[in-house]
Amino acid sequence: MPEESTTPDPVEQVRQSVEAGNRGELDAAISYFAIDAVWDASRSGVGIFQGAATVRRFWEDWVCAYEELQFAFEELLDVGNGVVFAVVRQEARPVGTAGYLRQRSGWVWLWVDGLCASVTVYPEAEIDEARAAAERPAKERG
Repeated sequence: MPEESTTPDPVEQVRQSVEAGNRGELDAAISYFAIDAVWDASRSGVGIFQGAATVRRFWEDWVCAYEELQFAFEELLDVGNGVVFAVVRQEARPVGTAGYLRQRSGWVWLWVDGLCASVTVYPEAEIDEARAAAERPAKERG
């Protein structure tokens, strides 16, 4: 009987982290991040957040801006060697409004020793660039 792998599946970890965030369980969502993790949303003009505690505060501020907020995956794949690429759809209703915000973006997750080291967010117009960016570190790490 083959031994089961003890290496965490990065795709499943991404899914679990985002699902925890969708439930508003930010501590559970951030538990997948390394203490020095980086969330880079600078391509969207949002900024770069360094350190798991700072990333969590960013997400808390982001979530508080909406009465309803959900993230869903259009695509989620293991590129290899600890790199995950996702096309993410966000649907949200800002506080005090009746209208919804809908946006798509490409997310590149880098995992080291079972923890997320970084996430880089690319706006919808750069999803193909995000896909290519995910392939580079996967090859370099191989």
